[in-house]
Amino acid sequence: MEKKIKVLIAGAAFCADLHMDGYERCRDIAEIVAICDKDISRVKSLIGKYRLQGVRSFDNYEKAIEETECDLVDICMPNFLHHDVAMAALRKGRHVIVEKPLATNAGDARAMIAAAGKAGKKIYYAEDWHFAPAINKALAIVEEGAIGKPLYIRAKESHSGSHSPFAQTIEYCGGGCMIHLGIHAISFILAFKNGRWTELMAMTSGGGNDNFLHKKMEGEDWSACMMKFDDGMSAIIEANYVTFGGMEDVIDIYGTKGCMHVDLTFSSPIKCFSVPGMRYTVEKAEVTTGWSSPAVDEKFNLGYVDEIRHFMECCLQNSEPRKGLRGVDGLEALEVVGLIYRSAKEGIRIVNDKL
Repeated sequence: MEKKIKVLIAGAAFCADLHMDGYERCRDIAEIVAICDKDISRVKSLIGKYRLQGVRSFDNYEKAIEETECDLVDICMPNFLHHDVAMAALRKGRHVIVEKPLATNAGDARAMIAAAGKAGKKIYYAEDWHFAPAINKALAIVEEGAIGKPLYIRAKESHSGSHSPFAQTIEYCGGGCMIHLGIHAISFILAFKNGRWTELMAMTSGGGNDNFLHKKMEGEDWSACMMKFDDGMSAIIEANYVTFGGMEDVIDIYGTKGCMHVDLTFSSPIKCFSVPGMRYTVEKAEVTTGWSSPAVDEKFNLGYVDEIRHFMECCLQNSEPRKGLRGVDGLEALEVVGLIYRSAKEGIRIVNDKL
């Protein structure tokens, strides 16, 4: 029998459920051995939902890491805990999966990467867009030259606001919608262009009373950034918390011989009209009554399933994940987020001095 990667999941809320669906579909190479969350009822709920057997429960991540024999710690906790949990896991000699953003600031991210290097372990940066089937098909179409040379890309993630209380403060989240949502588009474009951006300019709603809708949120509820690359291509990245009707993940690619529009969330073959409303239609939808397009295998289409399998395979082989999914890629995306916030705050164009 092929060796299975033993996994400790740190956190048992929304993100953990996204990842658990992936583990459920690769039980041939992965085994959940423990789950921890300060709310032990969430641990029990996750264990019950996925019919897990022999899984240890913890309400403290330090105790869980210290007492669990595992190969990898999957960190599904709020942004501000990514650094501390990763450092504890790396000190114990475990590989780690870290959700986006890698940390709340670049300094913590660099410390995590240094600790991984010292321990001889891997940081797998969980950016699901890199595994979305629609995006990978779009990239294949670009690669074959069907739309010519890409001239301009517009990429956006948005919805009406985070469900997490930790997303309301900069201390816990690291910013507003750009670090929480826009980082998907940043990671995608940086990987696509090998990080060779030359300049950027950005604007945000400002946070607090300057926000469009979320006045009690410290970070911005709208942000946009224009980037240029060394081959002449331009891109606009947008993120916002002012989009009602469910999450929007949209990428538009304009080339010299054509164009392409990619919709990750609303591309459903189902149209349904419901008077009482359905249990679920699409992530972040406020209502499910009336006409809607319920998502079909949403977690697979957003990339989570293949992402988890890729990380398990890399862990089995002790190999690096593909570009865009390494700790250094998470750091690069976080550094760009920081520059976006600086550009917006100071009203300046920022030139990439690393090229």
